[in-house]
Amino acid sequence: MKDKDRQVLPSLNGDADLPERLWLYDDFTPGEDPPVTDYAAGLASLGFIGAAIRRTRRFWCAFAIAGLVCGFGSFVLSPPAYQATTTILLTHNLNENPVDAMQTDMALAHSGTVAQRTIQKLGLHDSVGNLLATYTVLNLTDRVLQISVSATSPNQAVQRARTVAAQFLQFRAEQLQTQQQLTTAALDQQISQARQHIVSLTNQISQLSAQPSSSAGRAALGKLNTQRSDAETALNVLQQTTDGNQASDQSDLASQVKGSAVLDPATAGHHSAAKYALTYAGIGLIVGLALGLAIVIIRALVSDRLRRRDDIADALGVTVNLSVGRIDPPRWPLSRPGVKAARLGDLQRSVAHLRDAVPETSSGATALAVIPIDNEKSAAQSLAALAVSCAQQGQRVLVADLCSGSPAARLLGAKGPGVQRVTVDGATLAVTVTGRDDIMPTGPVLPSRLGGTRDQPGDEVAAAFSTADVLLTLVALDPSLGAEHLRTWAKGAVVVVTAGRSSWLRIHAVGEMIRLARVPLVSAILAGVDKTDESLGITQTAARSTGAVRARGL
Repeated sequence: MKDKDRQVLPSLNGDADLPERLWLYDDFTPGEDPPVTDYAAGLASLGFIGAAIRRTRRFWCAFAIAGLVCGFGSFVLSPPAYQATTTILLTHNLNENPVDAMQTDMALAHSGTVAQRTIQKLGLHDSVGNLLATYTVLNLTDRVLQISVSATSPNQAVQRARTVAAQFLQFRAEQLQTQQQLTTAALDQQISQARQHIVSLTNQISQLSAQPSSSAGRAALGKLNTQRSDAETALNVLQQTTDGNQASDQSDLASQVKGSAVLDPATAGHHSAAKYALTYAGIGLIVGLALGLAIVIIRALVSDRLRRRDDIADALGVTVNLSVGRIDPPRWPLSRPGVKAARLGDLQRSVAHLRDAVPETSSGATALAVIPIDNEKSAAQSLAALAVSCAQQGQRVLVADLCSGSPAARLLGAKGPGVQRVTVDGATLAVTVTGRDDIMPTGPVLPSRLGGTRDQPGDEVAAAFSTADVLLTLVALDPSLGAEHLRTWAKGAVVVVTAGRSSWLRIHAVGEMIRLARVPLVSAILAGVDKTDESLGITQTAARSTGAVRARGL
């Protein structure tokens, strides 16, 4: 692998993770390129996903609770419908096909006329389409019809099912009666036409009989008499047939109407409101939980934010000498005392580490810069606590807050730009805050190489530094501006990184800016450390040096 490739994707563990027996048999030499660790493999591990789930438990728990509330709310706003079912026994004409007759009855039961009559009978304000959507019609057999109606209450469902069945039977009876009446009217019209034909023949016979007798007249008269005799015979047959059909149709109509009735009265199924409420809430809880976990897992897999000590140390180029939990105070006023005590202990550890990182000097004031990469408030908390601790020990402390919003100065009670004297917990110290227009202020430690009088420190800052024992500076570096002014404020720097907040490029850029400013990068503090992280937090150079020492048998 080429050197430039190793700079883009550096190894996390270097040679330190090779078994010792391999070194003894010279399978690898210190001069060889170290194996490249695959970042993606670490991100896709179950341990990494489990750690992401544990870190964001408040997030996905909130999603689960939101799903629970939404599920219960949907039950309250749109409760499940109650259903009532009734069956009807139908009698059809013996001359009809039972399958075709049942299809006709199903169409009648689910027709707009039946729905409109039901609406008028019950005094509903729904439309015909809405009512038709609430009930279904099924044929259980060739004679049994089932009607199922849904409503918001059991009584309403039963009432609607009962009314739909009654209106259907009434409408069906009317249709059967209308059909019989149409058939009878057609037969009566045929009889009337036959009678009119006989009357016409009779009139013709009367007219011929009144005329003088002739051979032609007698022949025509005989023909008319024959036609009238045949017409009377046909009329008698038609009359008898009509009378018989009417009697049969009346009997069939009575049989179909009286033989069709409700078989099973409408009854509503058992419906437990509490059971449905728990079901809706449980479904909402599961959906919310699944959605929250999916967001957490996907976000963890696609994120380029670093969490492991080794990754951060390698990106920054300096060993992570201290890993602590969250330094900033809890957001919730009612947080557990254990959480507050743990964060206080982490703050004390970070203050002790910063105190050890303050450069030693034989003469004059010493200066240390605390550089937050992603959380200025967390770094300001540690720097302010360190300043108060040094002042309580009798040192003359000057605090310079170069960050936007002056988080450290606010913690110490300083307001506005300029040099101010503040007293915190019985200790007095000086605090300087730069103006908003002073983007890259020059400090009193070394003269700036940028040139110009405006880049020189003010008289107040220089005077305060001349009488101080230690200068503590909080400064955030911007890659677009560089860090040339950093060497005028500090003789050493400590970087504060929050796990999971910054990318590899961001952390690496800060480390390079500090080195380009020729300020010694003493160490790094990792805040919010992942409890599942088992890496040491050393750079590849340190890991390879350790491997070389082991290879030489030292």
